[in-house]
Order: sequence, then C-alpha cells, then structure tokens
Amino acid sequence: MTALHRLTVSETRLFFREPIGVFFAVAFAPLLLVVLGSVPSMRQPDPDLGGARVIDLYLPIIVAIGIALFALTGLSQLFATYRENGVLRRLRTTPVRPGEMIGAQLLMATILSVLTMLVMVAVARLAFDVDLPRLVPAYLISYLLLALALFAVGMLVAALAPTGRSAGAVGSIVFFPLAFFGGLWVPRAAMNDVLRTISDLTPLGAGVQSLQDATAGHWPQPLHLAVTLGWAIVAGVLASRYFRWE
Repeated sequence: MTALHRLTVSETRLFFREPIGVFFAVAFAPLLLVVLGSVPSMRQPDPDLGGARVIDLYLPIIVAIGIALFALTGLSQLFATYRENGVLRRLRTTPVRPGEMIGAQLLMATILSVLTMLVMVAVARLAFDVDLPRLVPAYLISYLLLALALFAVGMLVAALAPTGRSAGAVGSIVFFPLAFFGGLWVPRAAMNDVLRTISDLTPLGAGVQSLQDATAGHWPQPLHLAVTLGWAIVAGVLASRYFRWE
C-alpha cells in the first residue's frame, strides 16, 4: 500500500466523522435535486427551452453545484482546521510530503463526488425520467476536469486561510459568484453576451456547459475543457506552493 493510498483511506475515515461536512459534501446536492424534481412545473415541457423540461437543464447544474459545495465549504474548511488544530504540524514530523497530503485530499474528494454524481444521475433517471448522458466518455472527462479544478481551488483557499472558520467564510464568498456564473439562478442560455463570456472563463460555467454538451450528445468545446484544466493546474500549483504545516 502506497503512502498516498494510506493517506487517502485515513482522510476518508476522518472526513466521515464530521456529519455537517458530510451533509453538504455528499447529501445536499442529491436532496436539492429531489426537491426541485418534485415541483410539478420543473417536470413540464417549457416552450422557451425548445420543449425541454427545466429539470433536464438543471441536472448538470446541480451536479456541478454539488462539487463546488464539497470543494469550497467542506474540503477547504476541513484542511484549514487540520492546520489550526495542529494535525498538520504533527504530520510534519513524518515522511509525508505536502504534495502527498494534498493529493490524498483531492483523491478522496474526487472518489466521493463521483459516487454522489452517479447517485444523482440514477435518481434523476428513475424518479424524474431525465435522460442519461448520451456521450458518457465526454461526460466523465468533463466531470473529472471540473472536480479537479474546483477541488484545487478549495485546497488553495485552505492553503491561504489561517483558520477553519476563515476558510469556510472565504469558500462561501467564492462559491456564490461561481454558482451564479454556473447558471444556478440565471441559466447560461439566458445570460447576455458579456455574462456568458465571463461564465466561459470560470470553472463552474465552463464545467456546466461541458456537462450539458455531453448530456446532449456533443463533445464539449475545447475552450471549456481548457478552462477547467487550466484552473485545476494553476490552482493546484498555487495550493502546493502556499501549503503551510502551521
């Protein structure tokens, strides 16, 4: 068993000891899906959407919001709390390197978020008759790139924030504009050109559009894939660069 594997298993066990964090990371998005899907108007064809239903449009958005919540209000706060409580200081005396610690957190978060996404897709299909993604490979690639980008941003927040509480506050501040440009309140299709251009350059906006394209059976646009990949690389490098044990 490699050091990364051992760290990932250990971090997963510790993560499930925090019920509030678990709720927002893995339960809130599926619950939001059920609530929205239970509204009759969400399941009715909408002429403004070309006959599609709102719930069909919102599934990729809710999937992306679930990742963002995990990254910005769960993962970032958890990691910063480790530093605040001296957990990272004690780990400093071991052979564990910063990259391995960050890698274990990202791997744990990615695995749990993928499982949550699969649950949401299954619930949407079985309970609300939402079509499954037509281009599965493109959907998975888009999802993983989006997850890595948002988790890297979350780890960057954790690396810079001095305490767990401040990490949670900063994460929440970052979450709301990202959620807006991801289409949570105003769908991307209803945005004007300026807002849509900004949305294209944000990880959530680019990720949501990639998921929607894959769901419709199209390969995501290279721009959107490049944006999510770019955020993952830049934020990940910065998180590693500003990593602090205490």
